[in-house]
Amino acid sequence: MSRLTYIQQKITTVEKAVKLVNSWKMKTDTVVFTNGCFDILHKGHVTYLAKAADLGQRLVVALNTDASVKRQGKGENRPINDELARQMVLASLAFVDLVILFDEETPYEVIKALQPDVLVKGADYDPEISDTADKKYIVGSDIVKQNGGSVQVIDLEAGFSTTAIINRAKN
Repeated sequence: MSRLTYIQQKITTVEKAVKLVNSWKMKTDTVVFTNGCFDILHKGHVTYLAKAADLGQRLVVALNTDASVKRQGKGENRPINDELARQMVLASLAFVDLVILFDEETPYEVIKALQPDVLVKGADYDPEISDTADKKYIVGSDIVKQNGGSVQVIDLEAGFSTTAIINRAKN
């Protein structure tokens, strides 16, 4: 199999991901889940994703569609890279096992379908918060905790953000 085909096979639908995740769980692999825009991949993203991958044997990344990024109000010209480009870049990382697009405001339905063992977000979120209206609430944490899984946060790399990169490029 070519390397390009290998990368492309990591990009899948939720329906296909459910089957893969279930087969991994049958082998007792710990499935880790995270999500985000990952618009311009940088050191902060790579460090975060590598640390997330270290929390289990399999890492699933749910990626915001272009439309959902626009709805988040990240900026008029965001995303910089379209969803197909962002999928390919994420899938090319050795420690990412699957990349799934989601168009909803949150990945709640994806988490509900996949039932990951570990849910990961950046440390700007708080796994102890249960109020869904709180900006630090981790969407899907209720599902993961109910199934005996864990919700983890990872410190962000100081000085690395897509917005900061875009602002530097403008100057």
